[in-house]
Amino acid sequence: MEPGSPQHIRQVLLFFVFLGGSLACSETLCYSVAEEMETGSLIANVVKDLGREGVVEDLAARGARVIFDDYKPYLWLDQQTGNLLLNEQLDREALCDLTEPCILHFQMLFENPLQFFQAELWVKDINDHTPMFLDKDILLKISEGTAPGTSFQMENAQDLDVGKNGVQNYTLSPNPHFYLKLQDSEDGRKYPELVLNQSLDREKEPELRLTLTALDGGFPSRSGTALVRILVLDINDNAPEFERPVYEVQVPENSPLGSLVVKVSATDLDAGINGELSYSFSHVSRDIRKTFEIHPISGEVHLKALLDFELIQSYTINIQAIDGGSLSGKSAILVRVVDVNDNPPEIVITSLSSHIPENSSPEMVVAVFSLRDQDSGDNGKMVCSIKDNLPFLLKPTFKNFYTLVTERPLDRETSTNYNITITVSDMGTPSLKTEHNITVLVSDVNDNAPAFTQTAYTLFVRENNSPALHIGSVSASDRDAGANAQVAYSLLPPRDPSLPLASLVSINADNGQLFALRALDYEALQAFEFGVGATDRGSPALSSQALVRVQVLDANDNAPFVLYPLQNGSAPCTELVPRAAEPGYVVSKVVAVDGDSGQNAWLSYQLLKATEPGLFGVWAHNGEVRTARPLGERDAARHRLLVLVRDNGEPPLSASVTLHVLLVDGFSQPFLPLPEAAAAAARADPLTVYLVVALASVSSLFLFSVLAFVAVRLCRRRRAGLAGGCSVPEARFPGHLVDVSGTGTLSQSYQYEVCLMGGSGTSEFKFLKPVIPNLPPENPQMEESHTFLNGFGFN
Repeated sequence: MEPGSPQHIRQVLLFFVFLGGSLACSETLCYSVAEEMETGSLIANVVKDLGREGVVEDLAARGARVIFDDYKPYLWLDQQTGNLLLNEQLDREALCDLTEPCILHFQMLFENPLQFFQAELWVKDINDHTPMFLDKDILLKISEGTAPGTSFQMENAQDLDVGKNGVQNYTLSPNPHFYLKLQDSEDGRKYPELVLNQSLDREKEPELRLTLTALDGGFPSRSGTALVRILVLDINDNAPEFERPVYEVQVPENSPLGSLVVKVSATDLDAGINGELSYSFSHVSRDIRKTFEIHPISGEVHLKALLDFELIQSYTINIQAIDGGSLSGKSAILVRVVDVNDNPPEIVITSLSSHIPENSSPEMVVAVFSLRDQDSGDNGKMVCSIKDNLPFLLKPTFKNFYTLVTERPLDRETSTNYNITITVSDMGTPSLKTEHNITVLVSDVNDNAPAFTQTAYTLFVRENNSPALHIGSVSASDRDAGANAQVAYSLLPPRDPSLPLASLVSINADNGQLFALRALDYEALQAFEFGVGATDRGSPALSSQALVRVQVLDANDNAPFVLYPLQNGSAPCTELVPRAAEPGYVVSKVVAVDGDSGQNAWLSYQLLKATEPGLFGVWAHNGEVRTARPLGERDAARHRLLVLVRDNGEPPLSASVTLHVLLVDGFSQPFLPLPEAAAAAARADPLTVYLVVALASVSSLFLFSVLAFVAVRLCRRRRAGLAGGCSVPEARFPGHLVDVSGTGTLSQSYQYEVCLMGGSGTSEFKFLKPVIPNLPPENPQMEESHTFLNGFGFN
């Protein structure tokens, strides 16, 4: 680019324009830009202007942005570099029209913490418009009697540029009759007047054609031309005169189209065509021509477009009345626009945080917004509010900016969301109101531990259950949401380290269902306790505990077990009964136990089979075998009794025992083995017999000594007066085999004498006799029918 080229000169001028704009802004941050600059052009660096060098990274973290008063994005802030860049090409004429200087106000907003900076953008004019006459053909009618020096107002040229770039000069094509004179208007503009230099002679020259040129002050200069046609008329020596020099009117801004603004009137003393007046606007802008119109005959001024107080508050309209001789009278109309409350308040949300953690600190910023009302006076004053029953506050910050903050910590379990209605009302009459709804969602925080429905659970399981049986459930709930409310169940280590809890029960971690891993045995384990835990999936995780007690219910899975007489496969035990025994004589007592409990362990006794029915009976509740009638000589000597022992379970279980009873006249009668025992001995294995004989031969000396010693002891006892020649040791049955209820096992009130027969070749119990034979009968009938006797002659 050559130094003298027009583009180079233009850039130099723009530089000085920018420099002047920057010097003009001293109190606030002020930037300038020439109109029609390319998008993306660098305006300034915000970080340097704010004195924050080295903290460019804070721009993005604090959400820095630029907000213009009209909320249009003329500039944008690069948060990475801090550069303020042009977002679009600016047209000064579209933004400010003829207003000079053209200033766009904006704020730079920083969040966290909230901070505002006031700034201005000066849009500088460039010479991009050519002066133009609204009328390309200007017609002037001038009387030939017009005196030299008379001036004629001309329509000024319109130039959208301002300052030096606006119209600065007018020129007229060379002629002997007229020259130009420039006048300054009230708004600082120049308009041309055509001044008569020599008298006109209609007969010589009835019409003149001149070229009027308008020049602006730009470089290079631009120009526009119009043709001036001058018709020479007869003499008209009276100009029109208006009734008032200035007409002042007030028009409400909501006036409809076509409304009458004012009617002007002028008079002319001339007659004929010289007295006919025509009304028109004089030296008015495009806005006035768009907004108003004047009737050329009646002088009525009507609205051509709607008024807007927020854009223009007043209009000054120059009018003229021109008679038939082209003489004119001038006046002005001052139209004052009256504001009407026709604009509701506006709410513009600048920043919004829709999710707020429930443990957030008070005065946390939820939203940043601004208010605007385009009306003025009381119509533009605003009141902002929210409902009182919400945990939020409104705080004014900068100009019409407000922040919505939390008043106290939130609780999601109380309310999961809040619908906040921001209400803004102006103070006009009638008042206008605007509402804006904001929905704030409360984010969950893991602040609630799972809670069991019960602090302790009791579960009942019948023994012999199938493995993996569902025995019950525990349940816990968590008031939190999402993962914080997802509960996982687990077994806690038992208090008793010897309890194999891991092999007894398991728990479903998802739903809390409890399962028995193996069959339980009531006789081995009647009840056990363990703890269960419920843990949520929050961070950090919270948990709670509950106690579970499992009660094992007894099942009738144990048949009665006969303790006496023994059923160990050896030779059966034979009970000796004297034939002189009275009815009710206790022959023996069947002693049995049941491993179950409760009614499953209640035992009853029954005589199933007897060699001679009716001779013996069994008491159902204690198992005592008694004689039912007196014994006779015809009764067989040997009797076999089959006794059934049955529990009270469902279904009942039973066991049977065989008793052998031998009727004797006295205890001196030798023992006769039962036929069944002799047959069993005959069927013994010969090899076994040989072994026994060999063993007896080797040990004969030792056995003989032992038997001799025993015989001597027995003889001494016999001489001492003890019947039967037997040693009588006394002993009690062990306590764990005794049912104190007396319903099925041997009572502790009984003691038995045991006689060991030394010469029979087999050691076995021969009989049992109560040491305390006489017990009080339960009732008189039993005493009569079952009299306890001292059997076998024992006293």
